[in-house]
Amino acid sequence: MNHKAYEGTFHGEPAVWLQHGPYEAAILPAVGGNLIAYRDIESGYRFLREPEADEMESFKENPGVHGIPVLFPPNRYEDGRFPWKGKTYQFPVNEEATGNHLHGFLHTTPWRVEEYGSTEAGSYVVVSVQVDEDHPVYAMLPHRFTFRLRYTLSQDGLSQHVLIRNEGDSDMPCLLAFHTAIMAPFAPGSTADDVTVRMTIGERWELNERMLPTGRYQPLTPDEEKLRGEGVSPYFAEMDNHYTAAPQNGRNRMELTDTRIGKTFVYDVGTSYKQWMVWNNKACGKFFCPEPQVNLVNAPNVDLPAEQIGLFGLAPGEIWESTSRLYMKN
Repeated sequence: MNHKAYEGTFHGEPAVWLQHGPYEAAILPAVGGNLIAYRDIESGYRFLREPEADEMESFKENPGVHGIPVLFPPNRYEDGRFPWKGKTYQFPVNEEATGNHLHGFLHTTPWRVEEYGSTEAGSYVVVSVQVDEDHPVYAMLPHRFTFRLRYTLSQDGLSQHVLIRNEGDSDMPCLLAFHTAIMAPFAPGSTADDVTVRMTIGERWELNERMLPTGRYQPLTPDEEKLRGEGVSPYFAEMDNHYTAAPQNGRNRMELTDTRIGKTFVYDVGTSYKQWMVWNNKACGKFFCPEPQVNLVNAPNVDLPAEQIGLFGLAPGEIWESTSRLYMKN
């Protein structure tokens, strides 16, 4: 079987490439550890939104809407404030329109390549960020921790393993999402009219004018009922919506079906992610972002039970981990 892992470039940016069977993938360690490409090269499928060569500079300035960006802490925080265990952390207000902090820091932070390799079973790469007193992030989030990602490409598609270890002496918040940008359609020759999507969404959170949850739910529209049922176009309306996750048959996932070719692309994120964000760039017809999220947007500032909103921490020495998979099914 054709398989290898090697250092190369992606439009001039240092990358680690993985190949296994019909699949290839690339990660950009210096740009947020972003898994920027996942392809079936035999069929010509591109599953993730990739920047073109002439888009690389703008991508590096704003790497949040291509590939699989890591959001830690994810999404929006009111006035950039982050209360935790009797203290208040201050993040920069980087979304002027809402006066909020948006998307944390790991999607722009350089990551270290720990190892990469290939066997008959799979080709893999491991990247990590270690935050301590000498890391610039520590001024905003004063905790010592390691965040490690392992991507493995195999006959079963692409797996993502996340591990976060608290290496400090106090409880740290564990708030995480992935702003995964899915191509829809993913197959050459297909159009936006050929694809439908299903997701394991539950309730829709009401958001205020600053895109922050009010703590209340909104009724689902008929199209949103189809989203969690038989399926609907990912562009049925402009979406920047927040939902609870409601696993079905033991799985928490997005399924994107191309009815022209009769193939379905699955993004199974696992049941540790209790929330979803769904953003489709004003119903652009090219890509959308089904974003698995551990916590509710602005969770530390929301007066609801911690279990309901995914607000939890890691004690000193504790580890949180989870595995997701992206794969094709007929």
